Amino acid sequence: MLPQTLTAGPRTRILIAAEQIQQRVRELASQIDADYTQDPLYVVSVLKGAFIFVADLCRALKRPNVRIEFMAISSYGSEKTTSGQVKLTRDLDVNIEGQNVLIVEDIVDSGITLNYLTRLLRQRHPRSLEIVTLLDKPERRIQPVSVKYIGFQIPDEFVVGYGLDYAEDYRNLSDICVLSEAGIR
Repeated sequence: MLPQTLTAGPRTRILIAAEQIQQRVRELASQIDADYTQDPLYVVSVLKGAFIFVADLCRALKRPNVRIEFMAISSYGSEKTTSGQVKLTRDLDVNIEGQNVLIVEDIVDSGITLNYLTRLLRQRHPRSLEIVTLLDKPERRIQPVSVKYIGFQIPDEFVVGYGLDYAEDYRNLSDICVLSEAGIR
């Protein structure tokens, strides 16, 4: 038996409940399954924030040929806003030339990180390159990003939970929550 999952507390308010997240993940997986019917699909998870989302998404996909890869990119550090400087901290272990690639991101905010990542991966000549994000925060966009699959569009509030963090805390929340000023040290 799994331990009870942690939910919102006094420093957070629920924005999207765990049940809503799971329903939307299943819907996204269904859309992805319909769009990629035969060839292998390389699912590239952007660490650390997307690790829970990619696990749930991949389990919801009905196709047998999903290949999961990980990259780590940072533009935040321990701050609430992007530094504007993108740093690749973990690269792919495979060649994606000629492959269908789906970038899995936790949140699209400024667009800086995904803009960098898509340019980097396009240079490797995949057959196709698309993005799925759990959360989209268009009010914060600095650079344009084309996202094919969007879980939820959210307002310009700082969110944590379901893999998203503040200074490495709150990732384990089952819900997506708005972090209050009291939650920020």
